[in-house]
Amino acid sequence: MEEKESLLRVENLRQYFNRGTFRALDGVSFDIKKGEVFSIVGESGCGKTTTGRAIIKLYNITGGQIFFNGKLISVGKLDFEKNIQQAKSDFAAKKISKSECAKIISEQKKIYREKLGETKKIKRDELTKMQMIFQDPVTSLDPRMTVREIIAEGLRIRGLRDKKEIEQKVSDVLKRVGLVPEYADRYPHEFSGGQRQRIGIARAIIMEPELIIADEPVSALDVSIKAQVTNLLNDLRHDMGLTVLFISHDLSVVKYFSDRIAVMYFGKIVELASSQDLFENPLHPYTKSLLSAIPLPDPDYERSRKRIVYSPSPEDRELPLVEVRSGHWARVRV
Repeated sequence: MEEKESLLRVENLRQYFNRGTFRALDGVSFDIKKGEVFSIVGESGCGKTTTGRAIIKLYNITGGQIFFNGKLISVGKLDFEKNIQQAKSDFAAKKISKSECAKIISEQKKIYREKLGETKKIKRDELTKMQMIFQDPVTSLDPRMTVREIIAEGLRIRGLRDKKEIEQKVSDVLKRVGLVPEYADRYPHEFSGGQRQRIGIARAIIMEPELIIADEPVSALDVSIKAQVTNLLNDLRHDMGLTVLFISHDLSVVKYFSDRIAVMYFGKIVELASSQDLFENPLHPYTKSLLSAIPLPDPDYERSRKRIVYSPSPEDRELPLVEVRSGHWARVRV
């Protein structure tokens, strides 16, 4: 079977805040194939949302590189700065000459400028092929804009000015997400949480994207509505040929929706495998801890279910991510 082409590739992504004292992401690498659902799971604060926001360029990344459709869209300065600092340290320790130090510094600055120049050549239309569905359907919608204005904003930014065409596109996309066109003149506060999230989905898919970043799109919804929105995303994925980066803390939601799952802990991916392999053969103790927390609608099982507590040692956090078996990566001792 021919391997699918990568749509998104993330290499050694670092995202630091507060002048580098807080490391939200520390060396995250993965790729997403065209047409697949790739999920990132983990507890709150592990860096899942930061990953999605960094990919869609809501943050200027600290280090690493991000490629979309084979083109470099983001590059961080950290690696180049480290190489420059290392050259200065080597010169101070008399390991290299002044001219060699100056040459290294000049080369690193030149490479960074060239890569930054590549990212600036990317056209806006290419970047709009990535769209995000946000976690909170209340705060992600402008309360002063009508549904029509919210959904059509991306089209206007892209340059579409024909009012009839815009109205037709908005009407069609509202139907597609299970809402009626008459809702277009209403404001976000007039809708339920599930309806607001459908509006957020409509805003994303009207741009005809290739990649959807769904940041915990069902975590704020009731159980029944959660299933409806998940099924809607699954249908849209197949109908539109979408690639989905699905971010969640709930393993039970992503189990049947994902092709591959990455488990994140404290800003690092600790395990990455196919959905079936991850659930049947978890390798990392943190993954086992997450799986032990999944409740099942079985009273007998729930009475006997035992939680596995994960207490990492400093050595565990420094383990490299290795391929233990084909397609199954984990930070474990082998």
